[in-house]
Parts: sequence; structure tokens; C-alpha cells
Amino acid sequence: MAEKRQTLIALFSLLLSVHGFLFISPTDAKSPCHISDDQSIADCKGQRLDRVPISDLPASLTKVDLSYNILDGIYNLDFSHLPNLRVLLLQYNNISVIEDEAFKFNLLLEELNIFNNSLNAIPSKALAPLIKLKNLDMSNNLYSKATLDLEVFSAFTSLKVLSMGGPLVKTLRKGDLDALQSLSLNKFAIKTGTSLKQYEQGYLEHVQTENMWFDVAIDNHPHVLPQILQDLANKTFRVLRFRNLFEFTYYTSTEDLFSGLQYIRAHDLFFHRGKVNENLLRMLLLNIQVSPIKSLILMYIDFARSPTFVDNGKDSSVTDLALDRLVLSDISNPDILRFDWRFTWFNKIRHLIIWNVNFNSVPCDAWQEMGDVQTLDVSKNQLRSSYLYNQQCNYKGTMPSLHLFNLSNNFLNSLSDVASLTGEFKSLKIIDLSYNQLGSAEGDACTWKPNITHLLAHHNQIVTTSFKCLPTTLVFLDLSYCNLERVDKDYFEKASNLREVRLSGNKIKFIPAGWKNPNLQSLSLDGNSFGLINMGLFKDMPGLVTLKAGNNPYHCTCDLHNFIHETTSKGKVKIIDWPENYKCYHPEALLDTMVSKYFPGHVACDIRLVIIISVATTSVVVLAIMLVCYVFNIPWYAKASYQIIRAKYRAHKEGAGPSVHYAFHAFISYSHADADWVRDHLLTCLENARPPYRLCIHERDFMPGKWIIDNIIENIENSRKVIFVLSRHFVDSEWCNYELYFAQQRAIGKTFSDVILVVKEPIDPNSLPSKYCKLKKMLSTKTYLEWPQQPKQQPFFWAQLKSVLGKPNLVQRRSTSGRNRPSTGSAISVVELPPENQRTGDAVLKLEESAEVFQETSGEVETVPEASPQNHTPNISPAEMM
Repeated sequence: MAEKRQTLIALFSLLLSVHGFLFISPTDAKSPCHISDDQSIADCKGQRLDRVPISDLPASLTKVDLSYNILDGIYNLDFSHLPNLRVLLLQYNNISVIEDEAFKFNLLLEELNIFNNSLNAIPSKALAPLIKLKNLDMSNNLYSKATLDLEVFSAFTSLKVLSMGGPLVKTLRKGDLDALQSLSLNKFAIKTGTSLKQYEQGYLEHVQTENMWFDVAIDNHPHVLPQILQDLANKTFRVLRFRNLFEFTYYTSTEDLFSGLQYIRAHDLFFHRGKVNENLLRMLLLNIQVSPIKSLILMYIDFARSPTFVDNGKDSSVTDLALDRLVLSDISNPDILRFDWRFTWFNKIRHLIIWNVNFNSVPCDAWQEMGDVQTLDVSKNQLRSSYLYNQQCNYKGTMPSLHLFNLSNNFLNSLSDVASLTGEFKSLKIIDLSYNQLGSAEGDACTWKPNITHLLAHHNQIVTTSFKCLPTTLVFLDLSYCNLERVDKDYFEKASNLREVRLSGNKIKFIPAGWKNPNLQSLSLDGNSFGLINMGLFKDMPGLVTLKAGNNPYHCTCDLHNFIHETTSKGKVKIIDWPENYKCYHPEALLDTMVSKYFPGHVACDIRLVIIISVATTSVVVLAIMLVCYVFNIPWYAKASYQIIRAKYRAHKEGAGPSVHYAFHAFISYSHADADWVRDHLLTCLENARPPYRLCIHERDFMPGKWIIDNIIENIENSRKVIFVLSRHFVDSEWCNYELYFAQQRAIGKTFSDVILVVKEPIDPNSLPSKYCKLKKMLSTKTYLEWPQQPKQQPFFWAQLKSVLGKPNLVQRRSTSGRNRPSTGSAISVVELPPENQRTGDAVLKLEESAEVFQETSGEVETVPEASPQNHTPNISPAEMM
């Protein structure tokens, strides 16, 4: 049988597909239904369809929505090709007929909605195959009888929601609902209109449901309500709901319609729409006082004063209405709050909710009557600060149990007035002031009870000075969408108990450095105006766990990249709106780029890599410098230059100025190993000449007690020529190195004509160390004198040397330092005589000797020989002379 059924289904599907292909016109090419990507849902809602679009509905569909169209009937083949259909929505059409086999092939259907159509009878035969049906809404149709077929509906063992009836139902008879006696429903709803004329006792006796909804108008037959309540006696409901109980007229009789409430166990009693006057309301409340009902909701009712109501004092008051919750919502007449001219009915309410009742002030006696109220919600009204807080009222001891106070969606503009009002509410912890006009009039500090821990003030006009009026005992603070431009750091430092702060949707331009709060765990900063963020800004929030900071004009820089990387990788702070709400705003080239796709160079942003590369680069540079210094012996030159500077400084400090004239004909630089040659040959030859040459050597002419470097520099500067005796020992001598260097420094900017090189033994210039670069250059480019080993050639050597030194003349010698010096080291002036006086040189030799004797005794004047500049000849080696 099952195989035959599947074959028939396949055949029908094929026929319908061919039918649709053949008869689709070009104008019908566009499907009126939106099919989901997985081919499981078809949305054909509101397309003004007058027939089911069979060809547009694939066989895989599980849900079809054809509501809000103009369908006039459901026919046998309309859904026959949809074997997997589970939800079918047909409400708000004009369906007047459903053929008997319309759902024959939809055996998996669980929800069927044919609400608000034109059926003149319950389509029992069409519904019979739907044994898996769970939700059936067939109310607000045009059938006049609300009788369920026993055989069909008793088979709906899975049924949980049933809604039935319509405006033409005139009678509700006992036995109409016998098919439901074995079912346990979640919701049962019955609808009639003012046309209801008869209700038979026992109509509801077999109904077992958690939610019982009546849309029954009893304007013409008020006695129906006590009969209904009698049928509900001893039943238990989560919600008992009446809609439009009195649809067109107010009840003015004296019969107590609600007396049966005391026998009904219902948690919520709900009255939706309908006309209610104080007579009916008082009747209702007095019966609820003696019933097990825990919650009363009056919503969208039309309340009016009764012209026959008489306030006879205590009998007219409701004083013992002990409810967990009382809700008065969307009632245009605020007189309902004081329907009997008293507020005593609020006395034992624990949760009082007054939404959109249009009252704008609270009388003084109202606060006194709400002694047990734990939650007071007066949102969506017309309250103003000056009317809410009345300085003439005595608030002492009022609202002792109030825990939550909701004042949102009013016209409050003063935090200080709210603080003054709640100053006596000793149990108050949570205040909701959202959607008001707070902030503009604040500036002074306010006094709050220390028990207040939660403040919701989003969607106001809070300014920075308003923080002075906020309670500092808060654990939770919501200042979202308040046009805040700046955060008051001082407040957050004082409010040290804060755990969660919401500042979303403001105009905060920067996150202040040093923002401190030790216990803050959650912070929302999304939708503001700052573009820079880094973890350093939150270093004084050690407890921060979650951060919401998306939808800001971020500057995509290394700081942002490092911040995101640190928070997402280490996980210490979780960004709860990452990554979809994070986009680059600057620079322009990255505008609207997702931050998650912004990958700057690791070298540029990773501080560790920067440090490593910097250290490595620095090490390489240092090693390179060290290598260069080693190759070119730069430390030695630096040390020598330092010695020159020190010597100059000491000379300046001691008051010795530079020499005006030369004291020696030549300064001789030689190695200690060559001292014998210098004494036996060089000094003997030159100092015994007639006239003699005055030479400076360190062994004899350096001033005792003076720094060696100072002696070297001073005597080189006081010598006209510098003779270097070159040998292998000279190259190895540290002091010879200094003397050569100092002579080079003296010759900076000049030629090296004052330097005489005497090569005592052959030296290969290429074998010299790098610090002798000048010496190498001089040996390669300057003529030098070589000491001949053959005695026969030595006289010629001395002739060459004397020629280079020039013939000494008599000169006047004087001290340049202003101090007496020993004869061996005194500074003298070497003055060349004019050409016409050179002929008298021999005649003054004796005068020179006398001057030397005089210098030895007085240290002021002596005569010395000096080379004549006219006798200077080019420096040539013996080989060149030959």
C-alpha cells in the first residue's frame, strides 16, 4: 500500500511539473514565491495570489507561507506534490472551501493555520489524514457551529494548540468538545461574537489545557460568564485570558459576574481589550482577593467612570489584593489608578507595572500605600521631575521593600530630584532612567543611598558634569547613547565597585590615559568617535575581562594591530564584537577595510622583532667599527689626539702661550735602541759644526717633572725642523709613534718640508703598520737621507744633512713662557739675519758663546746658530746625488 501511494505521489508530481511547464506564459516567468537556498521554505506571503502556484513549489519544501493573499479555495492537487510538508500557513485569505482530499498526501503536516478565512464549516474530512497535527488554528471563520468531529479529532493525539470558533457561532453546547477528552493541550482558544445566545453548562468540562483563551463577547448575555467560570472550577491554568468581554457596552448591573474565580486555580488572569468601569473593576478585584490567582493583567481596556458608582467608604475599597504582579498597560485613562478614589489596592502588590497609562504625577498618599511593592515600573508615561518629586510630601519610611524602580520613557530632566525622591528607599538597588531628558540641568553633587548598585541611564543627554550627580556605589552603569564627548576619570576612580560599564553610541573622542578602576570586568565603548586604542590605555583596569569597542573610526596603525593581536591571542581581554564591527577609517587608502584583514609588516609592528633587529644591526655596526678601528689603528690615533688636546689644555692652564720663535734648529726623534748612533754620530757632527746646530733630544732637553706628552709637543713646536731616525726599532717604539703623529699634526694644512727622514737602516714601506700611512706616503713621495754603511760615503751624508738643515746663523734667544728654564731645555728664538748681516756671522761666534754663558746664569738672553732659509735645498738621497 505504501509503495502504491509513493508511486501515485511521483506520478502527480510529474504531471504537475509538465502542466506548469506547458502553461507558463512569458509574463509568469518570475516566481511569486521566494524559495530558500536549501529548497525547504517557500515564502509566498502577500502576493495577491488567487490560486496556489503549484509549479513554483518544489517537492522538497517543508514550509509554505501563503498568508495574506486572495485564495478562495484549497483543492485536491494543490499540495499533493509536497510529501515533506510540515508547516502550511493560509491565514488571512478568502478560503471558503477545502476539498476533502486536499491534504491527502501531506501526512507529515504538523502546523496548519486557516485563521480568518470564509469557511462555513469545520473541514473535518480534509483534516482527517493529518494525524501528526500539533498546531491547528481555524478560528475567525464563518461557521455557526463549534462542534468537533469525534472520530477525526480524537485521532489527533499529538495536538497541543487548538483555536476555533468565529463571529457567527451562536451556541456552545455540551458535548461539542468531547473529542478533546483524552488530549492534554498547551492552549485552547474559543471565539464567539456578540451573536452568542446560548451556553450550555458542561461545554468545557473535557478540556484540559495550560492556557485557556476566551474571545467571547457577553454584552447581551452577561450571565454566560458565571456559567463559563463554573465549568472551569477546580481546573488549573497557567493563563486564563478574556478578550473583549464587554465589546460595546459597559456592565451596569449589580450581579457579581466574577464570583466563580475563587474556585479556579490560575496563575495569570488576563483581560485584553473591552470596556471596564469602576463598578466592574471593583467586582473583579474583590473576587481576586479570595482566589488563588497570582497575577492580574489589564491591557488595552477602555476604562471609564460609572455614573452609578457610590463611594461609601470602606466597603468600596480594595485593601487585601495580595498579588505577585499587577500590570496596567496601554490604558488611556489614568483614572484607573485611583478608580475608587484610593490607592489601597496597591498595598499588597509585590510587582506593580504601570505602562503607558498617561499619568504625569504621583500623589503623596500613593507612596504610603505601596508598602510591599518590590518592583515599581512606571515607564512609558508622562512623568516630569517637578511632578514626580514633590517637596511637600513626606517620603520618610515609604517604599521599604522597593528593589527595582523603572522610570524609563518619561520626561525626567533632573538626576538630583530622583536622588531626593529615592533618598528614603532603603532597599532600592536598581534604577532605570533610560529614555528621559537627564543631564542638561546637572552640575552639583547628589546624595544617594549607598544600597544603589545598578543605574540604567541610556538614551539621555548626559554631559561630563553630570558624573558629579551619579551614585558612586554602583556595580553596573549604562550611559549608552547619551551624546557623551568625554569621560570623567575622577568619577570612575571613586566608583571603585563598578563591574560593568556601558558607554556605547556616544561621541567619546579619545580614551583617557590613566583611566582607573580596579574591579571593572566589562566595558562597552562601541559606536563612539575615537580612532586610537591600545592595551596601555587599560593598564589601570587589571580586572577587565570583556571589551566591546567596534564601530569606531579606527586609525589602522601598529598600535591597533598590536592591540587586536594581544587581545585575541593571549585571551586576557575578550573582544566580544570582533571582527565584524571593526573597520579602518584612516588612512584613506584603507577606508572601510576590515581590521581583521589589515596586516602591517611584522618588522614594523612587532616590538620584539624591532628590538632584535636593532640589537643585531647595532652589533654588526659595532663590530664593523671595531674592525675598521683595528685595521686602521683608529684607537691609537684617537688616543694621540686626546693627548694633544690635554697638552694644549694644560699649557693654556699654566699660562704658557705658543712660541713666537723657534728654540731649536731641529728636534730629533729616535728609538732608544738608536741612541748611541744619535749621540756618537748625529749630535757630534751637527753640534760641533761652526757655527753649531742647536738640537733637541729627549734624553737631554726635556724638562724634568713635566708630562712626557707635553714635552714632546712643546719641543716639536719649538723646533724648526724635525729629524726622524728611521729604523726597525723606530717602528716598534710607542713614543716614536707619538712624535711622528704630533709632527704630522703640526704639518696639517702645510707641506712636509720641515720633516727630515733619515733612514738608518733599510725599511720596506709596505711592511709598516697601517698607522704609519703618512710615513708610507712620505717614504714613497718624499726624498729621504740614507745612512751609508761605508765610511767613505758618510762625509757626503753629513753634507747633505747640513744642506737640508741650512747653515746656522747667530740669532737672539729668549724665553716665550715668561719663566726661567735650564739651558738644556730653554725655549729660544731662532731668528734669521738679513742677507747683508750674514757676512758678519763668524764675527759673532764669540758673542754666541758669551750669550750661552749668560743664559746659563740668567736664563734671559743667549745666542744660537740657525739655519738660513736661503740655504735650504731639496732633500735628496745619496743615490740621487750620484
